Amino acid sequence: MASVTATTDREVLLRIDGVSKVFDGVVKAVDNVSLSVKKGEIFALVGSSGCGKSTLLRMLAGFETPTSGRIYLSGQDITDLTPYERPVNMMFQSYALFPHLNVWDNVAFGLRRDGLKGAELAKRVDAMLSLVQLSKYGKRKPHQLSGGQQQRVALARSLAKRPTLLLLDEPLGALDKKLRETTQLELVNIIEQVGVTCVLVTHDQEEAMTMASHIAVMDEGCFLQVGTPDEIYETPNSRFVASFVGNVNIFEGKVDEDEPDHITVICPECTHYVGHGITGTSGMRVAVALRPEKIQLSPVQPNKNHNWCAGEVVEIAYLGPHTTYHLKLETGMVLKVQQPNLTRKMADDLTWGDHVFAHWTRDAMVVLTE
Repeated sequence: MASVTATTDREVLLRIDGVSKVFDGVVKAVDNVSLSVKKGEIFALVGSSGCGKSTLLRMLAGFETPTSGRIYLSGQDITDLTPYERPVNMMFQSYALFPHLNVWDNVAFGLRRDGLKGAELAKRVDAMLSLVQLSKYGKRKPHQLSGGQQQRVALARSLAKRPTLLLLDEPLGALDKKLRETTQLELVNIIEQVGVTCVLVTHDQEEAMTMASHIAVMDEGCFLQVGTPDEIYETPNSRFVASFVGNVNIFEGKVDEDEPDHITVICPECTHYVGHGITGTSGMRVAVALRPEKIQLSPVQPNKNHNWCAGEVVEIAYLGPHTTYHLKLETGMVLKVQQPNLTRKMADDLTWGDHVFAHWTRDAMVVLTE
């Protein structure tokens, strides 16, 4: 994950102030969002398809004009500037490389349009190709490169003009899973080396958590939660955020007791004793979010009155580093549990039809009111 400790003291580079975008006078693609992104930061916008994240990115690039609100970059109001007047560059999912130009000329294209020539042009292009480790491939055409190499050419072209703000729209969407994981870290290292500020749009939560120092979760044009990756994952503020970012078990219940240091929630499946309060009222309906990896399994019933339930193993998925078990509880709820595979598989491992007990600690859960 990109470093988050240094961003707190940086100056704000990008400020989005009450921006909305309405299409056809009816559809609100973006609904009164405000955001600050600090200099040198990689900021991710995540959400399901149609949530408004790409529309917001296009407004930052100047391809769409906000219906209301303002956008500021380095303190300058850029809301009404054309894309060519903004110190902003956008890299698309398709990379949009020119097939008839070789790698060197693809990177040089925008610089030539800006009037750069001769030795200065060559120095800038060579430096960019060196940065993305493609110096040996300058004479190749895009179709002669792998997907990961094409992605780096597109990045070099985007960085060559030294933009103040770099926008990435699903930059790794065309790559296979293994290559994505490798390229994510390469991309972060290159962006941090250049020192450019970046706003990234992705539907892949793991990609956002790997690359970004801060994340905004969007739904129906609004920001539901903005925070660091660990804040978004460990302390989601709503059922939607908890369910969208990673896997989660959601228990529905009512508040029984609420104190500053704990809360007791009674659900049909079990009683939860959670290590934080919510300043709620007795009988109030809430949800308890519990991540699968925070649950332990045991063949013996736990010696406590809360934070456990019993179930039957109905599904097993062996995924290498961990195994996912689906337990069917008496209420019919299916509880997802992830157990790390710390040793080689043994003959007495759990199997389909086994009756087991799931249990967890008071600090494993989050109580949600929305």
